[in-house]
Amino acid sequence: MATSHVDPHQRSQDTRRRVLEMALSLREERTGGSVDHFLALLQDRLPLWLRILHDLSHRAGKGQVSDNLLPVIRSGIDYYLEVQSAALPAFTSPSVTVRFREVVRGLELGPRSEILPLSAYLKAEQQLGRVAERVDPEASARLLLAGCFRHAYNELFFGADSVPPRDTSAEEIVRELRLES
Repeated sequence: MATSHVDPHQRSQDTRRRVLEMALSLREERTGGSVDHFLALLQDRLPLWLRILHDLSHRAGKGQVSDNLLPVIRSGIDYYLEVQSAALPAFTSPSVTVRFREVVRGLELGPRSEILPLSAYLKAEQQLGRVAERVDPEASARLLLAGCFRHAYNELFFGADSVPPRDTSAEEIVRELRLES
């Protein structure tokens, strides 16, 4: 697997810069404090989340694949729970939502920014024979992230007592994809 030669600190700073660009672009369209709150939270949390995903590449060939994924999936649940709780009140206006989509697309901060490092890790593990050949790394990355998002969504709307504990959910998400050879 080709590892990224981008300094992790520089990658985080670049992500923060792009979120600030997004904030400036949305400022004209904002409906109030909820958009500002969401963007401030995103500026803080997104660089860390992307760094966690990119740092996974250094784990290829080390430990067990499921053990490498568990803390990432657990972090994903936490990330989505925090970000969704701020995003829901921010995107009540269709015009803000449409503008957000346009800006995110232009700054390359959409779903692919999360999927690509996770799928690259899975592909590297697959090339090492540690992830089954039948596994589609990109589809599996999307499913892993979807599991995080779904848990966070259900916990946010229905309460923590209506879903398994976060650690249990992370274990189930990783285990049930049956990635390892």
